[in-house]
Amino acid sequence: MLENITFKPLGDSALFVVFGNSISTDTHKKIQNFYELLQANPFTGMLDIVPGYTNICIHYDILKVALSPLVKDADSIYQGITNYLEGLLLQLQKGHHTEGRLVEIPVVYGGEYGPDLHYVANYHQLSEEEVIKRHTESECLVYMLGFAPGFAFMGGLDETIATPRKEVPRLKIPAGSVGIAGMQTGAYPFETPGGWQIIGRTPQPLFLPNDYPPTYLEAGDRIRFKAISEEQFLQWEANV
Repeated sequence: MLENITFKPLGDSALFVVFGNSISTDTHKKIQNFYELLQANPFTGMLDIVPGYTNICIHYDILKVALSPLVKDADSIYQGITNYLEGLLLQLQKGHHTEGRLVEIPVVYGGEYGPDLHYVANYHQLSEEEVIKRHTESECLVYMLGFAPGFAFMGGLDETIATPRKEVPRLKIPAGSVGIAGMQTGAYPFETPGGWQIIGRTPQPLFLPNDYPPTYLEAGDRIRFKAISEEQFLQWEANV
């Protein structure tokens, strides 16, 4: 299980567990397996676990770790943590994976809600309706959260509608905007600058500051986008 897995320190209070250098569903599954195992078996002083495309970043309180049974002396803090992590990695059974939630995201496409839908359609010489069809037929996978709280980077987009980012980013993108950037798709949790091609907008809140976790989506979730009308969008937004 430790083959091709490496550890890299990040200052004196965090480290990376690196599972490879290429983005793939196989790498993602290994990361999710380890993420779940580490959540269930935290070490003394562990503060946070942040899964990425090819790695997991583990943050810890160096003082608490230094006083824990993992550490023999002040010079062995990093070694004590990596020894513990190696033990957990050896526990993982090959092929074992808990499938993520299937989450449906409602989206109103085009018009003022998706100002780049026309561009994406022209770029691929497709109709707007066909772009919507291909976007909603794809089951996408949340690889990681980043950029902004609750922003989910999703793979699994139909490659026939993969579109490069905008050359000049917008200064303001409304909350809920659904976009495409290369082979990725995702939705902006709140108003922010950004360079993705915006094809629609969801009324579903993605950042939930009063909840735990404070994000609607999590790494490992499987996403289906569902086309809705503007009337449905406004009704949903009003109810929220």
